[in-house]
Amino acid sequence: MRKKNRAWLWGSLTVAAFGLWHLLDVRAGAAESGDGWLVWWYLALFAVTVVFLAAMGRMFWVDPVGLGAGKSLETVYLFAGTFLGILYLLVLPPLSAPDEISHFMGAYQLSSRMLGKDANAVTGHVLVRPQDIWLEDAENCWEYEASEDGYLQPIAETTADSAYLGETLTEKTYKTIRQQWILGQRYPLVAREDMGQSMILSPYPPVVTTPVAYIPQAFGICLARLFHWNAVMLAYMGRLGNLLFFVAMTFFAMRRLPFGKEVLFGVALLPMTLHLSASFSYDVMILGCMFYLTAVCLDLAYEKERVRAADVAVIAALMAAAGPCKLIYGVLMGLCLLVPVEKFGGWKPWALAAACVFLAWGLSMTLINGQTIVSYATETENVVPWAQEEGYSLTLLLHRPLQAVRMFYQTFLWQAEYYHMTMIGAYLGNLDTVLDVPYFVVAVFTVSLLCLAMKKPGERQVMSVGNRVWAAALCGLCGLAAMASMLIAWTPLSSQVISGVQGRYFLPFLPVLLIAFKNDAIVLTKNGNRSILYLMCCANGYVALRLFSVVSMRL
Repeated sequence: MRKKNRAWLWGSLTVAAFGLWHLLDVRAGAAESGDGWLVWWYLALFAVTVVFLAAMGRMFWVDPVGLGAGKSLETVYLFAGTFLGILYLLVLPPLSAPDEISHFMGAYQLSSRMLGKDANAVTGHVLVRPQDIWLEDAENCWEYEASEDGYLQPIAETTADSAYLGETLTEKTYKTIRQQWILGQRYPLVAREDMGQSMILSPYPPVVTTPVAYIPQAFGICLARLFHWNAVMLAYMGRLGNLLFFVAMTFFAMRRLPFGKEVLFGVALLPMTLHLSASFSYDVMILGCMFYLTAVCLDLAYEKERVRAADVAVIAALMAAAGPCKLIYGVLMGLCLLVPVEKFGGWKPWALAAACVFLAWGLSMTLINGQTIVSYATETENVVPWAQEEGYSLTLLLHRPLQAVRMFYQTFLWQAEYYHMTMIGAYLGNLDTVLDVPYFVVAVFTVSLLCLAMKKPGERQVMSVGNRVWAAALCGLCGLAAMASMLIAWTPLSSQVISGVQGRYFLPFLPVLLIAFKNDAIVLTKNGNRSILYLMCCANGYVALRLFSVVSMRL
């Protein structure tokens, strides 16, 4: 008789034990702040998480609801990715992700255009509803007056206490959301008699990039505006739209991958990936497009017999959508070279397909980022805004190549740990050192990814050595491009290392790098992919509960 798998029981019970331990922290924070409702919120989060992990554990190995979950990893991912994304969405509230306030403004601007309303004032500032301004002025520190075009605009400089919602996550952030959402309290500005129906100029600029990057978020915001929902619902709906887009793109990428599905599943379960997927960030568009690009290229290279015109159109669309967000990921177009020329029908169709993909990417880059690219390429002097110091320029680096090599070398030596930690899940929120994933859990995620990438008994090595080297080289080049871009755009001359590079920049090419890692020299003695993925789900449940407890104590 086959022994029953009890991993679902032990996994959920272990998370429950750690969750009960962190309940003590939540109670301490609630006692200090006087907000006893924090304990009830945590208990609800705790119960839902433990029940989900038990159900998810069953779904990994059996098929309790008739969905074929015991056979299809992508089906399991639909449930795991959606639930864990919502979990992070709730624990890490709106505008708490890196640069999320600017991405929120970009999505809000697009939503106004989709609804046929004025999106910007004559000054270029984004226009928002009166009830939404508290998202950007959570402390009610600004003063407003009517502008020449009839909109309200902030006129007083912000005080030291001014902040947008989620800029620094504390217990007060949860309290503010509860007051505005659950209790229905109104932001003071909405009650002003001279307000009328006037829109308000946001002081935060949107990210200048392709509007395609904000379509999922804008749909969520449009829905909230059409039904006249409050600001909290609007923010959560925008985030939910982005999350559902990411889950859908990853699901279809997993379906199309001829091998390595478990690797993509694992990368999608990293705390940093989940945090970004449940935010307004355009990193979601980049991740979704690059994941699907990887799947299409590997499918065409190793599974399909012929490359169709529709396949070329898909690749071109993916590069056109993600390219303007970050130039560096254009390097991943090199994955198309894994596809044999014979599958195109000869060199002429191959050249035509390559031209179409490159032209779509180039035109998109030129229309959106042409001026920025020209300025970086031609300027001889560069001032780094955040440091107010002279920075590196392309001209300077060309004249001092050894200095560039030294910067890359020192950065590798001193920043490798930071890149690794922030790629997995350290410094969540707005690069908040308090909102981190414990090092032991980071190690669990790292080892899990490596085990998922290793060859299993009886598994066939599909990629040749040359193809694996090429894929790894593309990933390395993409990482160097990320560092080079931040060296020019964000690093002052006084710095000893390249500034501004974060581990999340490596996530779009992490799946293909891990897939290329598979080799014949290291073969595991047992295929435990589903157990490893379930372990990662449990680790995320623990991380979410711990993060809630940390924020609850942060008064």
